[in-house]
Amino acid sequence: MPIGFIFDLDGVITDTAEYHYRGWKRLADEEGIPFTREDNEQLRGVSRRESLRRLLKGRQIDEAVAEEWMARKNNYYREFLESITPQELLPGVRDFLDAATEAGIKLGIASASRNAKPVIERLQVGPYFDVIGDGYSVVNTKPAADLFVWVAGGLGINTADCVVFEDAEAGVAAALRAGMRVVGIGPEERVGEAHLICGGLHTLAVDQVLALQ
Repeated sequence: MPIGFIFDLDGVITDTAEYHYRGWKRLADEEGIPFTREDNEQLRGVSRRESLRRLLKGRQIDEAVAEEWMARKNNYYREFLESITPQELLPGVRDFLDAATEAGIKLGIASASRNAKPVIERLQVGPYFDVIGDGYSVVNTKPAADLFVWVAGGLGINTADCVVFEDAEAGVAAALRAGMRVVGIGPEERVGEAHLICGGLHTLAVDQVLALQ
C-alpha cells in the first residue's frame, strides 16, 4: 500500500517565522498597530489574509487597503527570503527525507504560504517532493482540510494513508479533518491534538512514523 508523508514548510522543514515576524512588524509599525512576538505566534500556519485579520484585532479597513498591506508585507518578507540558504534547513530534515525516500514513501509539501516554492528552491530540497501545495493551490487554506486533500490527490494516495508533519494548531486541525495521521512538532499546548508529538524531524525515525498507520 502506497504511503505519503506531507510536510508543512515553516517550522517543519525550515523556520521562516522570524522573517514573517519582521515583515508583519515592519508593516504594523508603519501603520501604528501594536504587534509583538506573542501576536506573531497567533499567525502561525494561517493564510496571509487571516494573518492580517488577526493583526488588525477587530480594526476595519477597506479591501483596497487590505490588498495593499498584504502586498507590502509580502514584499518585505520576500526581501528577507533572499538570504535563505540550505544551511537553514532545520536539524535532521535532510536525513529524514533521505530515509523516507529510500523507503519508497511519496513526499509532498502543504504550506499556506504563497512563497513556498521559492523557499524550497533556495533550500535545495525540491527534488525530494512529488507535489508542492501552497497558498495558490486551493481556495480554503488551513484549518480547512482542502490543501492536504489536494496534495494527497497529487500524490495519488488515499488521505487515510498519509501522515502529516505540522507545527501549527491550524495545520493539525486541517490534517485531522482530512482523515490523516498527524505528527505534531512543537509544544503540546499548540499541537496536542496530533497522534505523535516531538521536537523535530531529528528526533524521529521513519519506522516510528509508519507505526502510526
